[in-house]
Amino acid sequence: MITVEKALEIILSQSQDFGIVEIPFMQSLGRVLKEDIIADRDFPPFDRVSMDGIAINFEVFDKGQLTFDIENVQAAGAPQLPLNNMHNCIEVMTGAITPKNTNTVVPYEFIEITNDRATIIHKSIRKDQNIHKQGLDRKKNDALIPKNTIISSAEIGVLATVGKSTVKVAKFPKIMIISTGDELVEVNQNPLKHQIRRSNAYTLLALLHKLNIKPQTTHINDNKTILKEKISHFLKEFDVLLFSGAVSQGKFDFLPEILKELGIKKHFHKVKQRPGKPFWFGTIAPIDIDRKEDLQNNVTTIFAFPGNPVSTFVSCLKYFYPWLQKSMGIEPLNKEKASLNENFSFKPELTYFLQVRLQNENGKLIATPIKGKGSGDLANLADADAFLELPAYKTEFKKGEVYPLITYR
Repeated sequence: MITVEKALEIILSQSQDFGIVEIPFMQSLGRVLKEDIIADRDFPPFDRVSMDGIAINFEVFDKGQLTFDIENVQAAGAPQLPLNNMHNCIEVMTGAITPKNTNTVVPYEFIEITNDRATIIHKSIRKDQNIHKQGLDRKKNDALIPKNTIISSAEIGVLATVGKSTVKVAKFPKIMIISTGDELVEVNQNPLKHQIRRSNAYTLLALLHKLNIKPQTTHINDNKTILKEKISHFLKEFDVLLFSGAVSQGKFDFLPEILKELGIKKHFHKVKQRPGKPFWFGTIAPIDIDRKEDLQNNVTTIFAFPGNPVSTFVSCLKYFYPWLQKSMGIEPLNKEKASLNENFSFKPELTYFLQVRLQNENGKLIATPIKGKGSGDLANLADADAFLELPAYKTEFKKGEVYPLITYR
């Protein structure tokens, strides 16, 4: 049995590059960018009017002229107009190109207009005011977004403004989520007294949907022959297999034995943690299986989580999320910490993932423990916001102490 720290180290060492795919930019939200985005022209691309008003030649105003005949109107999106008479002005709209021979915009609030003549009534005018100069934000060929950035709505706007209708992003692995056990039935079925609905698989589906991944899912009953046959097939078809259940020491927990028989390298089985101690992790090289070409001959990675709901949930967040993030080319993101809101004790020498509710007090995250009924208490997940990771080397945890946080809201 290994420590949580060692388990995570091993898992991250098995991260993979699944390649690059080019997709429409509006489908790239939340994906990892795999190209540098470069300015295709200056930003702004012209001297842009930043307030509605009139454009004048400042030198004329500076010599004492306050009233200007309105010579024309420069609309946003219209070609640049010239100011033909330096003693006149041109009405301008926000976003328009600054008219030729003008260098200052006086907003409507500072002028009065009568009979197509504008009189400046506010004399605190300075040259170049209310003009957003060409190239002030970025110059042509400047780097705007570096690769390996997670694309948010802000990046979407930048992609649009540089004309990137398609964009290169990290390709997701092809994933199968597999639940096992004769006790499980589908969500739309009425379980018998000795059965439960197949909730773990849908929890994993939701956790992956949150990452914009759309995995496949299936269920296999506790039949060793069928399990082995189907897993053998999945190894050829998928980059990642996520299991829930059948990895402990029960009579029908066939999975570790089957994975060994299929030639999968076990990196570890059992981690010094609660919940989730029976967690199994392994890989199989492409030389050992007849892989499909569209899987790029990558290693197949197997995460076999324990079947109790809280165990599956926290193990996916703690191990699969960072593995995927590293595989996509970014550093694992969850580095938050929170302060314990009350004293807590936990005797076994195991890392304990304590379910907590969070609140923000003056910019500081406070974690209040939520009492549950163990790793099978699925409903308790809905009462909490996160897991506080309590280290194995302590048994008493004091109010005010700060520990790493794994959030899921």
